[in-house]
Amino acid sequence: MAGLFELFLDAHSRYRFQLKAPDGTVMAVSKAFEDKPSAVSGIGQVRDYAGTGLVRDLSAGEPPTSG
Repeated sequence: MAGLFELFLDAHSRYRFQLKAPDGTVMAVSKAFEDKPSAVSGIGQVRDYAGTGLVRDLSAGEPPTSG
């Protein structure tokens, strides 16, 4: 099953979208957009880029171990 994009107004009356996994987990939240057409365009851009995007690892290394 595919994820779901949800378009909504934030607390400042600006448009945002979130990507939800099939289990309802929010996987990503967009920046704020001034209008709905811009937000819809942003969804289209995520659809275009996400499947072909490279991964850049900016982490410092291995996570600390508990012990």
